This record gives sequence, structure tokens and C-alpha cells, in this order.
Amino acid sequence: MSQRILLITNGLPPRKGGSETLGYELVRRLPETGEGSAVVYTSAGSGGHESDEAQPLLVVRDSARTLLPTRRVARRAADLVQEYGCDRVVLGTAVPLGLLARGLRTAGAKEIIALTHGSEVGWSRIPGVRPILRRIGEDVDALTYPGEFVRGGVQRAVGSTASHRLVRLRPGVDTDLFHPEADGSWVRERFRLDDGPVILCVCRLVPHKGVDALIRAMSWVRARYPRTRLLVVGDGPDERRLRALAAWAGVDAGVVFAGGQPHERMPAFYAAADLFALPSRPRRTGPQTEGLGLVYLEAAACGLPVLAGDSGVAPETVRHGETGYVVDGRDPRGVAERANRLLWSPGHARTMGRRGREWMLDEWTWEQAVRCLEMLHS
Repeated sequence: MSQRILLITNGLPPRKGGSETLGYELVRRLPETGEGSAVVYTSAGSGGHESDEAQPLLVVRDSARTLLPTRRVARRAADLVQEYGCDRVVLGTAVPLGLLARGLRTAGAKEIIALTHGSEVGWSRIPGVRPILRRIGEDVDALTYPGEFVRGGVQRAVGSTASHRLVRLRPGVDTDLFHPEADGSWVRERFRLDDGPVILCVCRLVPHKGVDALIRAMSWVRARYPRTRLLVVGDGPDERRLRALAAWAGVDAGVVFAGGQPHERMPAFYAAADLFALPSRPRRTGPQTEGLGLVYLEAAACGLPVLAGDSGVAPETVRHGETGYVVDGRDPRGVAERANRLLWSPGHARTMGRRGREWMLDEWTWEQAVRCLEMLHS
């Protein structure tokens, strides 16, 4: 059977990151994907080549480390549309891949959907970029957005002529993989967490994620609950600074850096924790804005109360006061107060976690996200 869907993305597993892999997670779950009707055009730096043959999708690798809308990439994308008879195209990121839309349309694509994640809001604030976003909005059939924060920013950028193309598409979480009954005992044993309270943080270690605020918060947390440990899962350029900060703050005995971990191991890490915290904050420089963050959804699906930073789309992953709290990542003491409240009342924390799990099952499944994508096609 000839392929009908083309996904163009810079994110393909085992590459980590919710926004980078959103398009892949959606397309691979489409009903027709199992019949071999999907092609992925991706970059050389978007994951391990050795896993391509095991993918349910036909993977076409470009030689570039990152796909950008250059003339060469545009020609290759158009050739794939014609070679495989693709009448539907999903662009993994609206900016900059949305600039490929006109050439894809000329090549025969009848439907083009571009996914936004949060960074588009930041891009829209840069002089000269808003006209590019407006052009993308006019060239595609639909611009999806994960939450109201992104919708507002993108709508201002694309203007009234393209605002009707904005469609809410929430990413999903695999509630079968991420569930409260997972076994976290080996994580506690391996990282010597004993049986004290554990605060889990999962992210790429970069300054705007707010891990430094968590480390500072541990001074107040451990003053009240001395056996509490902060378990940090992830790697990145900020790790050395964060380790030095933990030592300077005198909480290095209470902070454990577990490094990056494979996705399939993550349920055990959530199971080893009592609460999840990622107090991301707005970036001081650069165009990027905090995306929705699948780790918040994974934690909630595992029955953990969630502390989410007040940046970008992150607050929309928490029902404040019901499934967790939205916190200011610039206020370590405020973060500590929320964490201490949950540690002081385990029953309250479990109730929040249960409500979070129910919310994920009701509104944040991949099945619902796929149905939304299919509705755009109908």
C-alpha cells in the first residue's frame, strides 16, 4: 500500500523531549499507520539510526543535524510527497518547518498540519518574525496549540485571517505505561534513597527549568524533614553548576543526580517518589518559551502530586489546589512551603495524586489526541 502521511520532524526516539517527539507519537498511533502508510522525514541528529528499522514508520534520514527550511530540504520534502503519494503532511514544529508548506502544497499535499508547542510565542516577540508566523498561518490548513497560553500568542502573531485555523490539540500520556502501581524499589535501592520522602525532578539540566530553585528549597525542606531527598533525573550543561550549588547550600547529601535515563525506566522513578516538582520559570534571554512538558503529565498519571512552574504552558498541566500547585520558580522558599505542605500531609498528597491520575485518564490520553488529529482530516 502506498504511503499517505508524511511527518517532517527533528524529534524521533530515542531522542528525549516532549515537544520534539509529539509529532512522532501522534502519527505512529494513527489507525492507518499500522498498514505502512506513514513516512518520517527527519534529521541526522534526531535520534539513533540503529532504531530506524524497528520503527512502525518508514524513516528517511537527512544528512543535516537539524532540518531547516532550506532549498535543499524543501526539494527533498517535496520529492517525498510525490514519491510516496502523501496527501497529508504533519510538521513537527510550526517554526521554522512551516515555511516548507508552500512547496509541499505545490508537490501535491492536500492537507498540511503544523504543531505548535510554546516556543512560537517567544518567536513572535522578535522583530521581523511575526510576518513569518503570519505566512505560515496562511499556508497551512491547521495550526495546533497545546494550551491557552500558546493560543493567545500564536493568534496575535497570525492575525485574524488565519485565526480560524487554530485548533487545540493536547498531547497525551501513555496511562498504561505510567501508572501508580509501578515498582520503584530498585530505584530507591540503587540511589540509596532509604525510606525517607523523595521529591523527583525530571528535565534537561538548563537554567530556566528551575532545578536551582529546588536545590535552594531543600534547605527549608530538610530543616523540617531531614530525611527528604531530591532526586534529579536528566543531564545537560547546567549540571556542574547545580552540583556546586548543592554543595554551597549544604544540601549535597540530600540531592541525588541520577543522570539521563531511558524512557522505559521512568515509571520506576515516578514510583520511587512522593511528589514531583519542576518549577520552570520564564527565560531571561532568547526566544524560547516553556512548552507543556510531558513529564508533568507522566507524574500525574503515576499518581503523584505535581509542583509546576509558572512559565509558558506548564501551569495548564496542574489544577492548582486539586492535583498539585503552580509555583514561582524564582521563589525557592515558596517552592519549599508547597513541598513541605505535601510532605506534612501524605493523605492530602495522595488525594491530589489520585485526582491527577483521574484527570489524565479523562482528558490527556494519546487516544484523545489522535482523535483530534483525525477530526482535522475529516
